[in-house]
Amino acid sequence: MQNSSEFVWLAIAAVFLLGVLLLVWCTIQWRSNKQQLALLSQQLETSQQQWGIAQAEIEELRAGVIGVGQRVLVLQERQQALAAELEQLDVQQQAIALSDPESKIYSRAMKMVELGADLEEIIRECELPRAEAELLFNLHQQKSR
Repeated sequence: MQNSSEFVWLAIAAVFLLGVLLLVWCTIQWRSNKQQLALLSQQLETSQQQWGIAQAEIEELRAGVIGVGQRVLVLQERQQALAAELEQLDVQQQAIALSDPESKIYSRAMKMVELGADLEEIIRECELPRAEAELLFNLHQQKSR
């Protein structure tokens, strides 16, 4: 009987040892999980901070883009106003050129130069002094270069 009682005590000791080992293993796992949880919590907090910073930067960029867009609209309006004003000035200039008899002569002379007339022909047809005809002729040659 002594054999069976030793066997029982041996079995109880083995179960006890197994229980202690299981308890140690569970404690180690719990500590490891606790450390991983702390690390993950810290990473989450860092990610949330970075997310907040990114959102603030995006908002700042959005506000900047809106400001640039508004300035572009203002510049487009100014450009349209200037184009309209330039068109009016061009019309006025043409009206003045058509109403001034001397400017008609110069316009005709320039047209002749553009069409390839020589200096003598311009002097004869437009009744311009040689100096003025030469000036027009030279100006047109400089423009066409």
